[in-house]
Amino acid sequence: MRILFVIILLLIAHLQYRLWLGDDSIAEIEAAKLHLANLKKQVDEKKQRNDALYAEVEDLRKGQEALEERARDELGMIKENETFFQVLE
Repeated sequence: MRILFVIILLLIAHLQYRLWLGDDSIAEIEAAKLHLANLKKQVDEKKQRNDALYAEVEDLRKGQEALEERARDELGMIKENETFFQVLE
């Protein structure tokens, strides 16, 4: 009976060690869950950025207004018969 008690005690100790400190322990699983949550957040941010860029590309392909706006803002271009006013603040 005493040997059975010792074997059960050793088995419980071994299982507790694996649960708390061994491979695939609770701490490692929690760290993996945190890492997965961070990766999902990064994926969502990149997806939003890609969607915005895709919408801008589509707008540039289809609309002349977006092309004109970009030429005005980035290149400082103006149309014929337009007067350019620069407001300094």
